[in-house]
Amino acid sequence: MSTPPLAGAGMQPGAFSGTQAQAAREVNTASLCRIGQETVQDIVFRTMEIFQLLRNMQLPNGVTYHTGTYQDRLGKLQEHLRQLSILFRKLRLVYDKCNENCAGLDPVPIEQLIPYVEEDGSKHDDRGAASQLRFASEERREIMEVNKKLKQKNQQLKQIMDQLRNLIWDINAMLAMRN
Repeated sequence: MSTPPLAGAGMQPGAFSGTQAQAAREVNTASLCRIGQETVQDIVFRTMEIFQLLRNMQLPNGVTYHTGTYQDRLGKLQEHLRQLSILFRKLRLVYDKCNENCAGLDPVPIEQLIPYVEEDGSKHDDRGAASQLRFASEERREIMEVNKKLKQKNQQLKQIMDQLRNLIWDINAMLAMRN
């Protein structure tokens, strides 16, 4: 978040109050969601730092440890926990504001969000399904035939490559014997 410029250098103190109020009113749900996403990322980052600090801390189990280091790490841990609680409060505010902005909206069924082409709602009978099944089986048969032809062509190409390799081998052998 950026801070507004300070009033001064020939500006009136109330010059920014109108634009700040207008900007506060223009906050839409999409920008709130972006702020919420950033807050969640900050929460995850702070939580990872807390676990890192806890992993590096030694428990006071009778082993001598440096009190200063322990107090420093404890202070850092408490600061992270305080920041984490602030971030959760911020996330709650963003969540409440988003719910408030979306309260008047009617929920859209998920089925309406998925685009699909429907031919005609009255033609959903057994004949349509049977024709689709027949079409699919014909397509499958055609694909199988094409695959069979491809395998045959690949086999022919392999034979030709083997013959060329043998021919080149023979030519090289004859050239070597000539020298």
